Amino acid sequence: MQVLRTPDERFAGLRDWPYPPRYLELKDGLRLHYVDEGPRDGAVVLLMHGEPSWAYLYRHVIAGLVAKGRRVVAPDLIGFGRSDKPAARADYTYERHVAWMSEWLTDLDLRDITLFCQDWGGLIGLRLVAAYPERFAGVVVANAGLPTGSGMTDGFKAWLEFSQSIPVMPIGMIVNGGTGRDLSPEEVAAYDAPFPDESYKEGARQFPALVPVTPEHASISENLSAWEVLERFERPLVTAFSDGDAVTRGGEAPFQARVPGANGQAHVTLKGGHFLQEDCPADIVQVIDGVIAARPA
Repeated sequence: MQVLRTPDERFAGLRDWPYPPRYLELKDGLRLHYVDEGPRDGAVVLLMHGEPSWAYLYRHVIAGLVAKGRRVVAPDLIGFGRSDKPAARADYTYERHVAWMSEWLTDLDLRDITLFCQDWGGLIGLRLVAAYPERFAGVVVANAGLPTGSGMTDGFKAWLEFSQSIPVMPIGMIVNGGTGRDLSPEEVAAYDAPFPDESYKEGARQFPALVPVTPEHASISENLSAWEVLERFERPLVTAFSDGDAVTRGGEAPFQARVPGANGQAHVTLKGGHFLQEDCPADIVQVIDGVIAARPA
């Protein structure tokens, strides 16, 4: 496997990003980057990003949660951020991503976790919940799903076609287009930072094509099995979808209907686009903190 590693200088001086890098080397030699901030004895919050962003997406959420005494862990998926980037699209599969993140999670031995997941952070993060339910004390699902081949929204179809056809993938512009506000030039540059050129973007290219929206996609059976676990998950699960995302609109309904832990929870609709972390970070902090505060003593 040919692997690319973004030079450290690409991440120097990023706006609102004071967090020192931490790394775990996986068994296959890939280096995975993560942020780990806040008191070691604080309640653990796991923030999982999706396509085509990285942990920078959570910069204001991290600060807000740390201020409340929480331990905040935010990894970069393989292919994104400061994590290593396999150079061939074929190196990226849904199951490999789940395996990479499972190894990271168990190596850090994170427990009593409150997960916040968005986009592919949900497709992967919810698989972690299903694989290790005993490690998770609560879940917040935002603009994410766990599809099993039943089709796609018009919004996702348009994104899939765009992502597979555009010759130069403008990562920062994509994130900017998926927010409810205009990012500053410095913020757009921070999303471009992990990708010095197109060769670094094979993971970002491949992710949309891996979403199991048709019966022919891989990982259908694995996601169906994960749903069986989630349908027995009784710890709190709160949905916090945004009001301005055409890609995942209506995606909260299956979680509210099928997960026992969603019953009676204070589900919310937040203001923002697909990347709601850029639009309402303080509200996200409040939702996460509410899930933690409501846990039994």
